[in-house]
Amino acid sequence: MHHFLLRIALLSSGLGLAARAAEPAPAPPWASSAVNMESGILWQNGSSSPFAYRLLVTQLSWRSGVFVSHVFSGGSRILIRHRLTLIADVMQNGPENHFFGFSGSPSVEWWNPAGTRSWYTGGGGGFGWVDSSGVKGGQPQDLTLNWFIRGGIERVTTKNNSWTAGILYQHISNGGMTKPHPGMNTVGFTLGYSWAR
Repeated sequence: MHHFLLRIALLSSGLGLAARAAEPAPAPPWASSAVNMESGILWQNGSSSPFAYRLLVTQLSWRSGVFVSHVFSGGSRILIRHRLTLIADVMQNGPENHFFGFSGSPSVEWWNPAGTRSWYTGGGGGFGWVDSSGVKGGQPQDLTLNWFIRGGIERVTTKNNSWTAGILYQHISNGGMTKPHPGMNTVGFTLGYSWAR
């Protein structure tokens, strides 16, 4: 009886190990799409406007799964994903109060071999609306264009979640549709959280 119970225990252990071995490895972060929420603060940079703008920015982004990639001999990889973003800025120290916009860009990411950390960058642009007031030096119309450059680091914390910390440069103007057409050139930092599908 003792030998019979021992055989059953060994068989159960073996089946359990086999089942664990058959489980697929977790997919890397770039294999599926992700939603990112980033918030931060940007300050006016340069002399494009007489106002010392300060923007409280929030961005809700969707990133696709990997579009194109290259794996290096050490195991790290560089890849490109599509990124679409909704932008909401609260404007301080200027005649406008808010900006809502949309932008598109690539997300260029360099992941470590373990797939737990990446350096990212990207640049792109789009359009949006600001509550223009007609004040001299402010935005002369509601319809605006935007472009940006971003860079930072992403750290995976759990299977489908990660944190980001980055630097963002954002330009908002009407692209010369009016004269004069002062712009907002702002730079600052963002912190974010990402949910992978």
